[in-house]
Amino acid sequence: MVPNEGDIATEKRKAEEQVVSEEKRKKKKKQVATPRPACSWVYFSREFIKEYIASHPESSGLKAATKAASDAWKSMSLEEKAKYTNRAREVWDNYLSTAPARTPKPRKQTKLVTRCSPGRLFNVLQRLTPEQKAAVMSMGFGSLLGLRCRTLRRSLCLWLLERFNTTRCSLEICGERIPLSPKDVELVMGLGASGKDVVNSGPDDLIAVLRHSYNASNRGISVRLLEERLAAPEAGEDFKRSFVLYALGTLLSPTARLDVSPSFLHFLTNMDVVHQYNWGKFLLDRLVREVSRFRQGKQRAVGGCLLFLQLFYYESISVDGLGPLAAAVVPCLSSWGEDEITEREKRERKLGGYGLGEVIFKERCLGMEYPECRDQLDGPPVDSISMGVERGLLFEQEGGTQADEEQIDGEITMDEGDMPAFIRSKNVVCGDIAVVVDSVRVPCRNKEYGCNETVDYMNSDHDETCTYAPCSCPLLDCNFVGSSDQLSLHFSSKHWDSGRRFRYNSPLAVSVGMNEQFLVLQAEDDGVLFLLNKGVERIGNTVMITCIGPSSSKERFLYDLESVRGNSSLRLKSATHNFPGWLEDFHPTDFLLIPFCFLGSSGHINLDVCIWNSAELCADCPS
Repeated sequence: MVPNEGDIATEKRKAEEQVVSEEKRKKKKKQVATPRPACSWVYFSREFIKEYIASHPESSGLKAATKAASDAWKSMSLEEKAKYTNRAREVWDNYLSTAPARTPKPRKQTKLVTRCSPGRLFNVLQRLTPEQKAAVMSMGFGSLLGLRCRTLRRSLCLWLLERFNTTRCSLEICGERIPLSPKDVELVMGLGASGKDVVNSGPDDLIAVLRHSYNASNRGISVRLLEERLAAPEAGEDFKRSFVLYALGTLLSPTARLDVSPSFLHFLTNMDVVHQYNWGKFLLDRLVREVSRFRQGKQRAVGGCLLFLQLFYYESISVDGLGPLAAAVVPCLSSWGEDEITEREKRERKLGGYGLGEVIFKERCLGMEYPECRDQLDGPPVDSISMGVERGLLFEQEGGTQADEEQIDGEITMDEGDMPAFIRSKNVVCGDIAVVVDSVRVPCRNKEYGCNETVDYMNSDHDETCTYAPCSCPLLDCNFVGSSDQLSLHFSSKHWDSGRRFRYNSPLAVSVGMNEQFLVLQAEDDGVLFLLNKGVERIGNTVMITCIGPSSSKERFLYDLESVRGNSSLRLKSATHNFPGWLEDFHPTDFLLIPFCFLGSSGHINLDVCIWNSAELCADCPS
C-alpha cells in the first residue's frame, strides 16, 4: 500500500515532535544543579546508624538510632570529629572547585514600601494653634509649616533609589553625578545645615523618665499617641518634644517600623538647644543609612526622608529646557503642592519619562532668594550680630571716634549655631555686613568631640584637616558617633564581645563567615579599631584591612594577610587607609583575592592577620 500525502505529513510531524521532546528532556536534565555536599554530622550519622541497627536488633528502628547518633556526636571531642570534618571539607573543596560560580540575583523592588508619610504631618500641621506654630518656629522647624505636598510619587522615588549612590551620597541621573550635602537639605527642606551633630545614643538611664512618659516599648513610641498629644492646645516643652518626634517619625527620619524610634529621645532631653543642631546632616545621614540597610536585605521598607529626594529632583532637573532661570524661593518645600507636582508629572510623561531633562540646580542656586524673615526658621535672632551691623552703619553715617572704629573692627567670636541664617550661608557679599563677617571666628564644628580650635568661619580649611572629625560605630545596629578616641572607649565597653582583640606585630588567626561583610579588630595597646573587609567577586572573595579614623589623619599601619590551603598559600602586604566607619559598596585599591576553592567546609575564610604599628615600617608604605 502506497502512503498518501496526509500520512507522510503526519509521520513527519510526529518525528519533529519527538526530536523537540528529546531536546527538552536533555535540557531539563542538564539544568539539574549538582547537589550540595553533606556536612560532617551526616557522614558520622550514616556510619553510626548502620552499625547501631546491626548491633541493636531490638531497637525501635531509625528514630532510636538517630537519637543515639545525636547523643554520641554531642559527647565527641574535636579530635574525634576530625575524621568526619576532614572528609566533609575535602568533598566541599572539590564541589567549590568544580561547580560554576553562582551569581546572586540583584534585589528588584517593584513596589515601594515606606513609612515616609508627608500627609500625616500635613494633617497635624493644619490643627496647630498660633502659639504652637510659634513654638515650632523657635525650634528651627518653621519651614515645615509651609508643607503642601501630601503624597509621595512612588514611581519617582523607586527610580531615584535605583540611582542613589550611598557610598558617594549622590544621585547619578541625566548622565551626571549630583552630590548631596546638608546644604541641599537646607535649600529644599528649610532645616539648618550647621551647628553641632545630632547624636541619638547614650546611657539609657538618662532617658528612662521620658521613655516611661511616652510608653516607649522595644518597638518604639506609638505614632497615634503622639498625635493625641499634639491635639492638646498647650505649646510647652512637652508639645515641642512630641512635635519633633512626630516630624522625625513620619517625614524626616522614618524607619522601617510603624512607630517612632525611642533613640531620638537622647537629643531631646533639653528642648532649648534643639535649634542649634545640624538637622540637615542628620536627615541626610539617616537617609543613607536606611537605604543601605534596605539594600542589604535587613528590612522590607525603605526608611529615610524620600520626600527630600523627590523635591530635590524636581528642583535639580528642568523639563522645560534651559531658558532664563528665575530666582527660586527657599526652602523649596513650600513651592510644591499637589497641583504643582501633578503638572510636573504630566510634563515628565510627555517628555518620555524620568531623567530626560537638564540639570539646572547648580545654576539655580546662584539666584535663590531667602525670605525676609529667615530668622523665623532658624530660631531666635542674635542680638550681638544685629547690634554689630547697626553700629557699623551708624559709624559710616554719623562718623565716629578712633576707639569706636577699633571696637567695630575687633574680632567677633561666637558659636556657629547662634549665627543668623544670612551669615551661616557663607554667601554674604553686602559691603556693610561683609566687614563684620570677615572677622567672625567660631569654635571648630568638632568641639563636642574634643577639638578646642577656634577658626575663621568664612575662610578656613580646618574642617578638612581636623583630627577630631567624628567616626561612627561600624556595627549596623548601633548609631554611636564620636571622635576616634571616644569610639574606641565606646566599642570596648559596649561591644567588647563583637570584635577580636589583637596585639601589634603578632599574628592572629581569624575566620570570616560566609554572610559576614566585615570583622572588627581592636588593638590591645591603644584601642585603635580596624576592619577586615570582605567582598564577593565572580571567582572568589576579596579581603583587606582599613583603619577607623578621620580621613584627614596621616597615620598608616602596615598589615599582612595570608590564606593557606594545603601546600598553597596567598599573601598580601599593604598599608591601611583611614575611613570614619564601615562603608557599603566599598571598592578597594589593594586587596587579597581568595578563590572559592580556598574556603573551609563551612564556607568560612580562614586568615592569618598581622598589623604593625612601627613608624619606621609605615614610612615605606604607599600613602
